[in-house]
Amino acid sequence: MLRHSSAHLLAEAVRRLYPGVKIAIGPPIENGFYYDFEFPEPITEADLAAIEDEVKREIKEGREWSREEISRDEAKARFAAEGEPYKVELVDTAEGNISLYSQGDFTDLCRGPHLQNAKPIKAFKLTGLAGAYWRGDEHNTQLTRIYGTAFYSQADLDAYLERLEQARTRDHRRIGPQLDLFHLSEHSPGSPFWHPKGMVIWNILEDLRRRENLRRGYLEVKTPLLYDEQTYETSGHLQNYEENIFWVHSHAESDRRMALKPMNCPGHMLLFGERLRSYKDLPMRFAESSTLHRDELGGTLHGLLRVKHVTQDDAHLFCSPDQLEDEIFGCLDYAAYLYDLFGMDAKFELSTRPEKKLGTDEEWDFTEDALKAALERRKIDYSVNEGDGAFYGPKIDLHMLDALGRSWQMGTIQLDAQMPQRFGLSYMGADNKEHFPYVIHRALLGSLERFIGILIEHHAGAFPFWLAPVQIRVLPVGESHRDAAHALAAKLAPYRVEVDASDDTVGKRIRNAEVEKLPFVVVFGDKESDEALAVREHGGDQTTLSLHDFRAKLATLSPWQAGAEPSLTS
Repeated sequence: MLRHSSAHLLAEAVRRLYPGVKIAIGPPIENGFYYDFEFPEPITEADLAAIEDEVKREIKEGREWSREEISRDEAKARFAAEGEPYKVELVDTAEGNISLYSQGDFTDLCRGPHLQNAKPIKAFKLTGLAGAYWRGDEHNTQLTRIYGTAFYSQADLDAYLERLEQARTRDHRRIGPQLDLFHLSEHSPGSPFWHPKGMVIWNILEDLRRRENLRRGYLEVKTPLLYDEQTYETSGHLQNYEENIFWVHSHAESDRRMALKPMNCPGHMLLFGERLRSYKDLPMRFAESSTLHRDELGGTLHGLLRVKHVTQDDAHLFCSPDQLEDEIFGCLDYAAYLYDLFGMDAKFELSTRPEKKLGTDEEWDFTEDALKAALERRKIDYSVNEGDGAFYGPKIDLHMLDALGRSWQMGTIQLDAQMPQRFGLSYMGADNKEHFPYVIHRALLGSLERFIGILIEHHAGAFPFWLAPVQIRVLPVGESHRDAAHALAAKLAPYRVEVDASDDTVGKRIRNAEVEKLPFVVVFGDKESDEALAVREHGGDQTTLSLHDFRAKLATLSPWQAGAEPSLTS
């Protein structure tokens, strides 16, 4: 209510300062609010200070909110007379009577609720500008979105702004190229170019995925990237996801529309349906880390966090009804292991049937209850997000909290009774009759691109030892120490070690390693030997360790020993 009311104060101030502005929508969001406007002339970040001062003046003067309810026709006529086309359009799509909220000389179309007055707003700040298409449609007018926030105290606002500043310093779009991990290019928008050091992190995640999948009974598969239109019509994606699909023109088959796959599930359905399965084959767990393409709008792309080229740690589990709870429980167990491994707290959210859905209410009752049973069996606290399930089934969304307390939606566990039926999948049951299987769609890290972006920001680029692209750098003091430095690097195998034998001073090379956030630097000169190494830890002081003790220390910094299988207790 505090932030929703603050958004209305912002709209009042903008209308007063910019005659002729047209007002769209202004909802509260996590950590703040925004309001969209169509300005007669573009504004810039420099204009926000004057708008903020005007809002603070309104708060000081005192504002009280009053509510009234009028008919749709009255509301439409009122906003039309005021020259507010966006409000007229909103009234057109509303049902029943319309509620209005007024403060000062400003009245807005709004469901509420609001504060009684502005006294509780003790701290107000505008935080930025962005472009936004009306109703999120690129074919509509592009509006100017003003972001802001408000708090009950100045101390809370100061703490929030400090977190924002920390977030800016941790931005993966700055740190990633700085650490030589990846870069982005307009030659292929929304598709990162991974550098050798970035691929080290990528391959660690891939090795972890394969290792754990093998241990947990998953079967690695590989399916095509290109499918015909009929495949997506059968899966339901043509009707529900077409705007995000990349369509491909074929010279060989000009009358056949093809598409790059935006997800793996249709391919896995076709793979399962290649033959009649037996109940003895179930559960059958297909896993694939494949290239996916999604035609995201250019304005929604954001570094690694929102891309067109997507790689998921994807899996589909085909099972019978009596296996569902155990399989969902297994997915939750897998998720808990991964998130604990990366040292990030997880939150779980159950998303239920949307308005636009496939299947009957009885089928949705069954699948929603199966997800609830697994969550409760594992004694997981979860929230419910009504109406936000996939069009084919309910889901458990997995959120991770980073070092700044920000919540990121990561993996998902979705239960599907619809797609197997649409593809005509079946297995022969113990009763010698054919039955439709259920499918669990499962991605735990989500997109590898997104997950690496979040890891960069979570660790501010200073990765834990086991994830760091370069784990140790050896610095020979002089030219005469270079052979010994390379010999030491060989003795530290299989850790990722490099030798910096450049002509820069030792001090500069140490500073370079700090900027690159390398976990360890070993300086090797006349005084150093296998019995006495000068070891400097990132952000710490230099200590003296023997090679044996240094290796023993390194072994404690990996979630599992090099080459050994990870365990749930590691």
